[in-house]
Amino acid sequence: MTLNSQNKVGNNTVELVITVSPDVFEAEVEKSYKKNVMKMNIPGFRKGKAPRKMIEKMYGADVFYDDAVNAVYPEAYEEAIKEAKITPVDRASVEIISIDSEGFKFKATVTVKPEVEIKDYKGIKVEKDAVKVSASEVDSELEAYRKRQARLIDAEEDAVTKNGDSVTFDFEGFVDGKAFEGGKAEDFSLVLGSGQFIPGFEDQMIGKKAGEKFTVNVKFPEDYHAEELKGKDAEFKINLKSIKYEELPELDDEFAKDVSDFDTLKEFKDDIKKRILERKEKDAEYKLEADLSDKLAEMVVADIPQCMFDQEINRNLQEFENRFVSQGISLEQYMQYTGTTIDSLKEMFRANAEKDVKVRLALEKIAELEGVVITEAEVEEEYNRYATEMGLDISKIKSDYMSEQIMKDLSIRKAFEAVKNTAEITTGNSSAKKNSSKKSSAEKAETSAEKSTGKKASAKKTSSKKTTASVKSSDKSVEKTSSKATGDKKPAGTSKAKKTTGESATKKSAAKKTASKSAGGKTSAEKEKIEKEDK
Repeated sequence: MTLNSQNKVGNNTVELVITVSPDVFEAEVEKSYKKNVMKMNIPGFRKGKAPRKMIEKMYGADVFYDDAVNAVYPEAYEEAIKEAKITPVDRASVEIISIDSEGFKFKATVTVKPEVEIKDYKGIKVEKDAVKVSASEVDSELEAYRKRQARLIDAEEDAVTKNGDSVTFDFEGFVDGKAFEGGKAEDFSLVLGSGQFIPGFEDQMIGKKAGEKFTVNVKFPEDYHAEELKGKDAEFKINLKSIKYEELPELDDEFAKDVSDFDTLKEFKDDIKKRILERKEKDAEYKLEADLSDKLAEMVVADIPQCMFDQEINRNLQEFENRFVSQGISLEQYMQYTGTTIDSLKEMFRANAEKDVKVRLALEKIAELEGVVITEAEVEEEYNRYATEMGLDISKIKSDYMSEQIMKDLSIRKAFEAVKNTAEITTGNSSAKKNSSKKSSAEKAETSAEKSTGKKASAKKTSSKKTTASVKSSDKSVEKTSSKATGDKKPAGTSKAKKTTGESATKKSAAKKTASKSAGGKTSAEKEKIEKEDK
């Protein structure tokens, strides 16, 4: 391979002219001939016996060129970008210049990683929520334990319903005097006050006795999922069959023994307090790191190619789809239920994706400025950690993850720690702020889906299966930063980073997702499941 020229033709675009030597190209042409000769029917020759020159004469001199080009291009391109010392961030646009006695010459137009400038990343001022646990928080969690141990007791014969009671009843709904589909059920169980039915329904069931028949009058919400019922007045005929109430266990040492590993209620409460504190401390730490990430994103000065943002948006969309698929809901179903489109979903992810890309670029630059060095011992330790966490043999881990990418993951993590260690952190009032930070785009969409995908009786609110992979935006902010450095191979597409090229995608992929919980979230191996689903 010869790199004939290298020219910058845009802010982040480089044009490479590359030549593959005649002998190398000829060898691939010959391989193509041997591979395809059995498919060629040449009059006067048995199948598979036709000379190459005869085939070229009949089908054209370039009959075997496509195979040869596809064979020599990836390696030639990879060598060229290494020699040019550039980092592609998208597949190259390729133009064949010539194929002749001088070899195979082509032009590759490449979008490259932008130059990044970041100043004053040391001493960033951030506030960390103060963490404390109140007695009421402990009592609230203790009460939750009691409710899980509660028994349902039949109410007295003359008892009337109240909020919190479990009732069993038959109902049938009517709109304009006519029964409607989904508005009827028998022996339906409901906890009054749970908000399971449309507004006003459960309120009108309060103060009733078992065996009583009565009517409930409600109005369907304007945003109700069933188009034919939106905003309609409805009448439900109720037959209340039974009333049960919760009998909660006494809060004493015996209760503590039943629900925990502790012998006394005091020990159990102390443990609850400890766990709440640990949870709050973790949330406060996530929020602190999210705030640091936000400020790093704001500090980045770079002309970032749009393709980097688009790749991150697409990755987020894929992860989003995978979470719903794991719950038995396809992306098509979700969009149908919510009235969204691929474009509107992508727009929903845009802000977070753009921030994630900026944070990644910032941390890569900081790692460079700080002279972060990753040793072989650290890489080996990371391999061992991957193997332990994933339950795989270390040889398998090493075959799947190239050491160069792991080194990048570790350098990003160290860069974030450097930023964090120099930050000016003040302690704020946790009571004035929610530790849970703002919802991510995915969480908002999942909430929307929960409101839209349920198919219960029409008197009830819509609901859906909740996805289990909700991600804190505080964790995501750095966790999802990635350098999808992709080069080019004729078959488009990416997969996990193998031990080949590093930044180029001339082999199956380039950079896997990186990061740690504190700076860059989860490392490449920790993203394996998502990556496999993406493929």
